[in-house]
Amino acid sequence: MVFTIIILFLLWLFQYFFIEMYYQSMKVRDLKSCAQQISQNTDSYDLDGLINNLAFQNSATILITDTLGNVEYNVNYLGRFSYFSADVETKFGQYIYKFRNKLLNSGEDSVSEIYQNKESGIKELFYVTKIKINGVDKLLFLESTIDPVDSTTKIIKEQLIFITFILLELAFIIALFISKKIARPIVKITESAEKFAEGNYDVHFDGKGYQEVQELSNVLNHAGREVKKVNDLRRDLIANVSHDLKTPLTMIKAYAEMIRDLSGDNREKRSEHIQVIIDESDRLTYLVNDILELSKLESSNAELSLSRFSINDKIENVLSRYKILIERDGYNIKYYKDEDRICIADEAKIEQVLFNFINNAVNYCGDDKTVIIRQINKKDRVRIEVIDHGEGISKELMPLVFDRYYRDKKVSRDKVGTGIGLSIVKGILNSHEFPFGVLSEEGKGSMFWFEITNSRAVQKDIPLSED
Repeated sequence: MVFTIIILFLLWLFQYFFIEMYYQSMKVRDLKSCAQQISQNTDSYDLDGLINNLAFQNSATILITDTLGNVEYNVNYLGRFSYFSADVETKFGQYIYKFRNKLLNSGEDSVSEIYQNKESGIKELFYVTKIKINGVDKLLFLESTIDPVDSTTKIIKEQLIFITFILLELAFIIALFISKKIARPIVKITESAEKFAEGNYDVHFDGKGYQEVQELSNVLNHAGREVKKVNDLRRDLIANVSHDLKTPLTMIKAYAEMIRDLSGDNREKRSEHIQVIIDESDRLTYLVNDILELSKLESSNAELSLSRFSINDKIENVLSRYKILIERDGYNIKYYKDEDRICIADEAKIEQVLFNFINNAVNYCGDDKTVIIRQINKKDRVRIEVIDHGEGISKELMPLVFDRYYRDKKVSRDKVGTGIGLSIVKGILNSHEFPFGVLSEEGKGSMFWFEITNSRAVQKDIPLSED
């Protein structure tokens, strides 16, 4: 609407208020052009025909005099109302001398002036300039009316009134249509956003319309899916952690009551029950520490303490803690090592990564109870692979494996770990900027891997404590 009003304002400005001024300047240009054509053709054999033709085309009077004002040529297409008419009432000679003197006194090549003809009631334009005919100075007078433009102006003004109303109404209709077309998808998105804010994560953002709104709706739909996924996984985490906390707390309470009521005087039974309480307390501590570690990694508050260590020694040290699991439960944990490498990283956190990967493999290793740790040395890095022969991971769940809330429903509650170990691994390796990932095929098992990029071959003469 503002744009339309600006256009109408310009139309009224130029076609209503300035049209007479423009028309007058146009008539001056026309008479000047006539004068130039006559001046350029003074030696033409048909100068009379040219002057008559120009006077007719421009509804003008054309007069040629000598420098004293004596008339030598006069063509009149304005009739008796012309100031240069031979009729004595028009004071013919008076105006010739008036414009002659004005031109000669101005020092210019030409002069123009507008007069209101009192007899006819119309405005007339006078244009006077110097020319040469056969090398002799002459004066050229041109007279033409400019008031006939009033009828044209009147038509234009009336038309402008109709055009103004038509354009304003049309602009209002178009603006209303465009605004509704633009606003409708935004209104729908706003309504969906309100439902989403109320906790309805299944809402769909429909942004059909123009490209930008469609892109916005796609982004919001993606964000909605991600928020829903996080909310679902957060709910699962709360359920998992609540279960993991409830079980040891129940065991601690039960065995404490047994000591109080049954085994308080039996040294052997009391020791057995106390050991259960200690084990369950350790399990609680392990769970709480994992949650705190994950929180610290996600808030970027965990600081790395870099040191140099042997990767062979580190893996063998971690595996030594699984001896009881191997002997008691029949697990087969194999380590295929490459040549030893000196790695530069946070040793304690890399140890934590190894523990979590191996614990995860133990939980999912399947009936053969086999876990394989493979070390592969590359030019400037060491790749560690932890392989199991379990059920594997579906393609749909692969992106969730390292999620901070994810825990496969197939793993039982009594297995090693808390369900957030891989999230801790992700945080540790990201803080080191070490690459990592998982390869898996359903029914054939999984391979989790990571690479320590800061490593070099062992030099026996350099102690590990030196940087």
